[in-house]
Amino acid sequence: MEIIKKLNEQYLKKSLPTFKVGDIVDVNVKIREGEKERVQIFTGTVIKIKGGRGLQACFTVRRIVQSEGVERVFPFHSPAVENVVVRRPGRVRRAKLYYLRDRVGKATKVKERREEDAVVGAEASAEPAEASVGAPVA
Repeated sequence: MEIIKKLNEQYLKKSLPTFKVGDIVDVNVKIREGEKERVQIFTGTVIKIKGGRGLQACFTVRRIVQSEGVERVFPFHSPAVENVVVRRPGRVRRAKLYYLRDRVGKATKVKERREEDAVVGAEASAEPAEASVGAPVA
């Protein structure tokens, strides 16, 4: 087992991009055409993340091109994936967004996750805990 871990460590990237399922991302992928190499941007919604933290970890990005759904699977540690940029964070309640495959047009949009929403939600849950039992209500 230790031999496999040592072999895998040399292929692992030092820093991984941080994003969640539902985020709209730009994936910069290196494309080889003949002897030339260029970077192509694939923009879409992250519908699945699987594989944990190891070398097999990958994520699936879905987009609509000419009214046809296109999904691409990208390994996190692939040398072909240059970087991932989060364009818009999404707010979802599922780990896998397979239901987007059946949707067309505006129905494929995911609500935006905002930092104010997370702060307000945390404050709302903290308020009842601070109130004491015998305190007068104003």
